[in-house]
Amino acid sequence: MELKKKESTRDLGNLGEDYANKYLISQGFEIKKRNFHFGKIGEIDVIAEKDNVLVFFEVKYRTNASYGDPLESITPQKVFKLRKTAEGYLYVNNIYNKECRFDIITIDATKHPPEINHLVNAIF
Repeated sequence: MELKKKESTRDLGNLGEDYANKYLISQGFEIKKRNFHFGKIGEIDVIAEKDNVLVFFEVKYRTNASYGDPLESITPQKVFKLRKTAEGYLYVNNIYNKECRFDIITIDATKHPPEINHLVNAIF
């Protein structure tokens, strides 16, 4: 996947999520939903399932180091919004008594091919 010089933040986010989805499918995950919004509370990048566990993924895609380590952007406020949005997903889809977790996928596009790092159960 080639990057254009003036891609928007949303375009870059979509590209990162494309990489993440391909990776997740290769790891045996079934993608349930991308870019789930719950009102104005927040967004979950990818929701997938594997081994009867529902996983909410935050995807961080970096094309350069100017924004620092992608994990630094996962603030307590972001975690709060992720949790509330995940609760919204479960509510809207009438999902009860289901094992769930939050994972983070970082993608370093400064490397060729991009380096993918999957942090399991990274948000508590």
